[in-house]
Amino acid sequence: MKLKRKVALLSGTVLLSAGMLAPVHTSLPGKPLQASANQEYSVAGFISHAELVNQMDQLKNSKYADVEVAGHSNHGREIYKVTVGKGDKVVLIQSEIHGNEKVGTKALLNMLQQLSQNDSPEIKKLREELTIVAMPMINPDATELNRRGNEMTWEEVVSKFPELEGVRPSWNYYTYVNRYWDYASNPGFDVNRDFNPNLDYTPKRQDFPGNSARPGWYITPEAQTVRDVYKDLKKQFGNVDVFIDLHHQGEYVIKDTDDPVTLSLSGVFVPDPNTEEGAKYREYADQYQGDFSKQLNVAAYNALQQIGNSPFKNISLYPQDLDLPGTALGSFALNGSGAILFEITGQTQSYGQKRMGQLTKAVETGVLGILDSVATGDVYEIDVEAYDEIPLTER
Repeated sequence: MKLKRKVALLSGTVLLSAGMLAPVHTSLPGKPLQASANQEYSVAGFISHAELVNQMDQLKNSKYADVEVAGHSNHGREIYKVTVGKGDKVVLIQSEIHGNEKVGTKALLNMLQQLSQNDSPEIKKLREELTIVAMPMINPDATELNRRGNEMTWEEVVSKFPELEGVRPSWNYYTYVNRYWDYASNPGFDVNRDFNPNLDYTPKRQDFPGNSARPGWYITPEAQTVRDVYKDLKKQFGNVDVFIDLHHQGEYVIKDTDDPVTLSLSGVFVPDPNTEEGAKYREYADQYQGDFSKQLNVAAYNALQQIGNSPFKNISLYPQDLDLPGTALGSFALNGSGAILFEITGQTQSYGQKRMGQLTKAVETGVLGILDSVATGDVYEIDVEAYDEIPLTER
């Protein structure tokens, strides 16, 4: 097949440095914290914010990359945006919105290096057809703390939004203590619950504290930065065709087997607005691209199936009964983007930087499959029903 040939060709370029990363700890619906052993694992091989700054400075000198500071974290750390390509089809990719989910960052940096410097016909095709916008570290304060939540108090929120004085803090505000983190003395928010399908939304008292099945509020600077990048792209191009969000999950197996999941995919984050279950999202029905999201996920799945090593075939479908409009994926899917979730196995506290190379390569291969299929148009020929043939995750 044409897709198989191109993935094989590109694997020698885009995947050159598919080297050393590992799992982290958190996933989309806010699963309970877990670890696989009573020991601490090294995370020294992951990318720190200081290392990211250095790599961004190097990319500024590359032939085809446009590097910008899109915004700043609550503690003033840079949140970067890198643009490669000048095509009409827009792909936005983000990683590390949870600071202990780090493999995606390494994968994105590997790919950006190749996409911005390589002049092979395959890479040139991607740059000609696509505008690829990558945000490799959305939550740098959490990155430095190796934890899920950002570093921000409710008092800081109220200082920026005085109308929230006296309001109960949002449900995604972390103040707990466990064996890994002490949010009680250093609180923060799950930034990936702070999004709202209404891209112009401003906080309203009556919308707090909210819950997982209701939209977020754009009260964190990290979510505001991503939202602003998304809005700017929509204004410039008319739509963000594809949104890819790179995460981590716990350790699971393929349903009805003992095969450990390498990564899970999904294109469903809210009920389809065109159905009875999704009636509360009816205002977004005309722009919702549910079938396209599924085709994009199948493109990633197919690319991973072409790798002979069995772990790369252990790809599963993430739970499909989600209603998460406060996530970036849910909000942007309702705004017309084909959306893809990557959930790599494990967490930093699960086994540190073990399996770093394998998991990085899995992310790169899946993302590359998507980019290639969108650039060539092959994605539009994918049978939507193939999505439901991806094996489920057993939880």
